[in-house]
Amino acid sequence: MSLVEVSGLTVEFGELRAVDELSFRLEQGAALALVGESGSGKSTVASALLGLHRGTGAKVGGSIEVAGVDVSSASDEELRRLRGGKAAMVFQDPLSSLDPYYAIGDQIAEVYRVHARVSRRTARARAVDVLDRVGIPDAPRRSRSRPHEFSGGMRQRALIAMALACEPDLLIADEPTTALDVTVQAQILDLLHTLREETGMGLLLVTHDVGVAAESVDEVLVMRHGRVVEHGPVGDVLGAPSEAYTRELLGAVPRVDARRSTPGVSAPGVDARRPVSGVDARRAVSGAGGSSVGPSEGEPAEVVLEARGLRREFGRGKRAFAAVDDVSLTIRRGETLGIVGESGSGKTTLGRMLVGLLESTAGEVRHEGHARVGVNPAVQMVFQDPVSSLNPRRSVGESIADPLRARGEKDEGRIRGRVTELLERVGLEGAHYDRYPHEFSGGQRQRVGIARALAADPRVIVCDEPVSALDVTTQAQVVALLGELQRELGLALVFVAHDLAVVRQVSDRVAVMRRGRIVESGSADEVYDTPRDPYTRQLLAAVPALDPEVAARRRAARRELAAA
Repeated sequence: MSLVEVSGLTVEFGELRAVDELSFRLEQGAALALVGESGSGKSTVASALLGLHRGTGAKVGGSIEVAGVDVSSASDEELRRLRGGKAAMVFQDPLSSLDPYYAIGDQIAEVYRVHARVSRRTARARAVDVLDRVGIPDAPRRSRSRPHEFSGGMRQRALIAMALACEPDLLIADEPTTALDVTVQAQILDLLHTLREETGMGLLLVTHDVGVAAESVDEVLVMRHGRVVEHGPVGDVLGAPSEAYTRELLGAVPRVDARRSTPGVSAPGVDARRPVSGVDARRAVSGAGGSSVGPSEGEPAEVVLEARGLRREFGRGKRAFAAVDDVSLTIRRGETLGIVGESGSGKTTLGRMLVGLLESTAGEVRHEGHARVGVNPAVQMVFQDPVSSLNPRRSVGESIADPLRARGEKDEGRIRGRVTELLERVGLEGAHYDRYPHEFSGGQRQRVGIARALAADPRVIVCDEPVSALDVTTQAQVVALLGELQRELGLALVFVAHDLAVVRQVSDRVAVMRRGRIVESGSADEVYDTPRDPYTRQLLAAVPALDPEVAARRRAARRELAAA
């Protein structure tokens, strides 16, 4: 009997059919990835396996059997025993999955007590044991820490520990590495692989990142609009896809080993203002860093933004630490500077200092040769999470209008006209002025954020992880849009990201940050092809490979390094 057997699964939300006649099997100890764009139905399938749609108004049809339990006909008590006992789920956002008021160890112990019915002391010991098993250092002490005291990678490890507490037969991981930098992502994927080898559990991985799938699973099921597009061994599907959509999805994946094309050149017929295929959008991205508006070749463009000896400290006394430590850089008109590094390296802090959202402890930021303190309208920011950066109680049009009103525009007709123009410029409709953020997809919300940044007529835009939470085709469209705007307006871009492949695709120059300092910088091709610093080489070695054999060799090399 298969660990998971799904036959003819349909899930409907009102008139929307999110999953349409889906069938697959997963054997004990095997790993299957559900891959597709946002809205393809991946997470809906994962939730259906645990009966999480029950009581939500969703209409679920077909047959679902997990670890011998018929999910469709199971009682509420049977589903409670299934969830966490025989099958466990690791969600995308560990912060929203963990209670901020309780220690990590107490939360894991509570899950174990519910299913194993043991004493508090035994449950606490089990919590420490599984935290140690997933690589949390000093597990007895850290088990008493609360979620906010853990880094993003450690929180994800804690969620995996919680899932493992009852030794489930099936682990469902829903986008477990989306917001993690490449080295932490590699650690989490290695952990899942090791746990599967040691326990024999099955793994269902939900991801929009094809590289993550190549690193982790035996089989891939590609979904689109709720249907199966292609299903087979990971090497066959990723190495020689038979379906056009799969090839398009693979074509949209940025490659860390691919050099950029000539700056300022994009694919003929591509309009980044409108949704395009991932393949075409990725081709357009290859020229996103250049500017046809800039000076002629050989003549250095003017410096529009400069940082000199920037330092930013947090905390006081013995607890003070420097998030940014003696950073100097220049940004010229029309170019893109990529800034990469692990979480906690100081990337975002540096970006906020360049915009003026954070004051420096030492050093200065100069715009067009003049020192600036405070927010500078000529330097705008596109934030990582457009949901939290947009006011949910205000229409997107009003949010975009804020910079116009801030600089003294009072004519409401002119304001609305300019906002309409900006909405259309980023590929949305002028009629979207009165809509609210929740009415847009993730990619559309990011376009709203770009429109708001453009409203101030900036010369520099700092993009802080602008595509980290987007699927590859939407990611390609947003980056292509930024490149088109840059070429037309002569903008300088500072592109802060943990995705090294995307940074290479868009950047003229790259700076690598570690512990608040720039450890290496140079042209994108120099930094990526001939990295000088060991840390840069470590980052590049952690980037997921699309070839499962290469991924296996890298995983083995990381194990040897960790054991040394």
